[in-house]
Amino acid sequence: MPQIFIKIPHERIGVLIGPEGKDKQHIEEKLQVELNIDSHTGDVTVSLRENQNDPSLLFKARDYILAVGRGFSPERAHKLLQDEENTLLVIDLREIFGRSPSDIQRVKGRIIGKEGKTRKIIEEMTETLISVYGHTVSIIGGVEQIDVARHAIQMLIKGSQHVTVYRYLNRKRQEIKKKCLELWEGRTFPAKNSLTR
Repeated sequence: MPQIFIKIPHERIGVLIGPEGKDKQHIEEKLQVELNIDSHTGDVTVSLRENQNDPSLLFKARDYILAVGRGFSPERAHKLLQDEENTLLVIDLREIFGRSPSDIQRVKGRIIGKEGKTRKIIEEMTETLISVYGHTVSIIGGVEQIDVARHAIQMLIKGSQHVTVYRYLNRKRQEIKKKCLELWEGRTFPAKNSLTR
């Protein structure tokens, strides 16, 4: 029987299981999998149900569990299951700063912003969801949207001013809007008639 093994932080196990096990049960039903959760170690084994032979369901379950493990609420992690295009990207700040807690804390503060303002702006401008948790920054969204959000976060990590990052996001948003409009119209039309101004 196909299986996948995942480890998530111990303190996120209760969130994954949910009140009276409802969140765990919901995922098992929706994706036709069985979750075997070790609440002491944070180890999760995902197995396909016997009547199911679609291995992609295992990977969907894995991404959902990883998202919850990286700080997303089950409701926000559900975005991964609502749209085939949505995926999860996890940036490990330890790969950039080593294990320096002060550097990691400082850059997390820059990404979150005062009262969560910066994170919210990135989410709104890119139509993604972002979680800053432990030593990671995680993004849920479509491939193109994630790419823009990741670049904005990397700019903040490298020390770019917030206003510079917001300008970049605004420019990319206009580009994506224009591209979507052109795809929808099925043709390219002159900038003066563009609705993205």
